[in-house]
Amino acid sequence: MKLTTISLVTAMALSSAFAGGDIKPVVVDTIEVPKVQEVSKTTISGNAKFYYYTNDSVDLFDEASSAAAEAITLDVSHEIFSGVTANFTALGFTDAGDSIGELKMEDEKTGAFFNVANLTATYADTTLVAGRQLLDTPMLGSFDWLLIPSGFEAYTLVNKSVNNLTLVGSYVTKIRPNNSGDKFIKLDGDNYTLGASYSDAFSASVWYYNVDAGNYTQVYADAGYELSGVKLEAQVVTTDYDDEGEDSTGYGIKASGSFSNISLSAAYASINDRETGYIERDAMYTSSWNIMAAGIVSDSFKVEASTELDAFSATLSYADYDTANEVDVILGYAITDSLGVDAIYTSTEYDTTTDDGAEGALELILTYKF
Repeated sequence: MKLTTISLVTAMALSSAFAGGDIKPVVVDTIEVPKVQEVSKTTISGNAKFYYYTNDSVDLFDEASSAAAEAITLDVSHEIFSGVTANFTALGFTDAGDSIGELKMEDEKTGAFFNVANLTATYADTTLVAGRQLLDTPMLGSFDWLLIPSGFEAYTLVNKSVNNLTLVGSYVTKIRPNNSGDKFIKLDGDNYTLGASYSDAFSASVWYYNVDAGNYTQVYADAGYELSGVKLEAQVVTTDYDDEGEDSTGYGIKASGSFSNISLSAAYASINDRETGYIERDAMYTSSWNIMAAGIVSDSFKVEASTELDAFSATLSYADYDTANEVDVILGYAITDSLGVDAIYTSTEYDTTTDDGAEGALELILTYKF
């Protein structure tokens, strides 16, 4: 049923995209009137992806500790009338088979659903997004890992009336956690965020979160300034929990810059008294591919180096936490403008009191954009 729905949506979108056409030139009193090109009000894009994941909980490449799946993403945007647009992201995925991997991505063998389905209305410098959407805030946002990024049902208001200043407010009603298939879960109580971001040579943002579903309120702030080619950044986050337990305070500092086509950064963070609340992702400077620093009460640091050479990109990082350390190697190669391959190897060594020891994982991603 779900796959049929996506087929119908695709057919309708394609039909809209190719409706209309060119108006042939006409001649009036021997004066040629130039032909008029109708502009389509529908845009379509998407990608096809193959994702392979394996870890050494049994052995690397062993079927029992591996997963593989294919997914197709179709993004359709249609202007209903001036200033009002309907946006859809339809997704279909299927497992590649137990002979490749017995673990299941997205918690299901196959599925199809809309991760984005909203109306976006813009008037002057203000935009309202209502419906299923991706969110992008420091401590509440869409986590893009494996096949499909986290989705939300929300109402988001954005204003850019003041130069370089963006005001954002989001009221969130449901969440589709990362790697959970088509399950949009209703959140308890009122869950919202209010934020302001300023971007120039000096950048700063401040956010307030009310998360009844997590029984906390939170304030997050950061600031950055570039000096002689080196960017210096700082962040602080305080979380007040509704229970009688400890509250949480965290902060981080980071320095980054580019030297001879290599980008380098070093960061330090400290989470005190209790884990910092976050929804799906956190913006702590020392978070890694597998480990989110806000979830560990400890001091941590991270160093990272990255470079790009023609179609090739590479990132190497090392992060150390109180209970673990992690090494990430992330490689990418653009075979063509439309076809690319990525490889991610992570080695996470846990404190022997909390885990059995080292765990390595390899992810391979082949993406075709259309």
